[in-house]
Amino acid sequence: MRIRPTIAIAAGALLTASLAFVGAGNSAQSIANALSRQAGEMANSVAADAVTIRFASQEGWASRHAMLSPVGDLDEGTRADIATAIATIPGVGGVHWTDGTMLAEAGEIPFASMQCQDDVQAILEARTIRFEESSSALAAGGTELLDEVAAALRPCVGAIIAVNGHTDNSGDEPANIVLSQRRAATIERGLVARGIPEENLRTQGFGSAQPVEGLDSADPANRRIEFSVVAKVPLRPTPVDTPGAR
Repeated sequence: MRIRPTIAIAAGALLTASLAFVGAGNSAQSIANALSRQAGEMANSVAADAVTIRFASQEGWASRHAMLSPVGDLDEGTRADIATAIATIPGVGGVHWTDGTMLAEAGEIPFASMQCQDDVQAILEARTIRFEESSSALAAGGTELLDEVAAALRPCVGAIIAVNGHTDNSGDEPANIVLSQRRAATIERGLVARGIPEENLRTQGFGSAQPVEGLDSADPANRRIEFSVVAKVPLRPTPVDTPGAR
């Protein structure tokens, strides 16, 4: 079977739009979680509830390698289809079966910093992109701050820029998730209008699930945007398990 190469990614430290700095480990875990959700959707499109998926190394660190465990008996054709589908997800570094012939690579590609994320972090250390209550409209000063953020991100055009929306815990959580998605979309449109290519942007909303460290979940400062810059690395084939003795 011929495997299409994918674009592997290495994530930088999470750039917060809050007074608290969220470390690179949290960013790595966020990306692993996002890959896991996408992989689950891909696997279910081939065969519903046929596998469990874990993006973690043997030591428990967040990983770009998918470890697949079959639920019940799967024929080799279904295994191959599931693995190949997951391998097409940008950012997946490899697809491996826990009962197959390959194991996840012991050494993970390090999460590398990029200069533009340092520049954005410096901008956002004292100021925050915030929103009006129960709204995706920027609060006072947001437009000018977005100008500065776009200028800082422009040297990283070509990388993938993740835009993550957050809310406080007022209201019900399903509505908060929708609102956080709308807030991320507002920033995406603003960045595109300021010259950041739309194809380089990825948006996601987390609702109130990830309050700023040290703040009560009801604090209005949780109504914010976080950025992470995801660097592309050279193309290489994505390893996918071939059927082996079980």
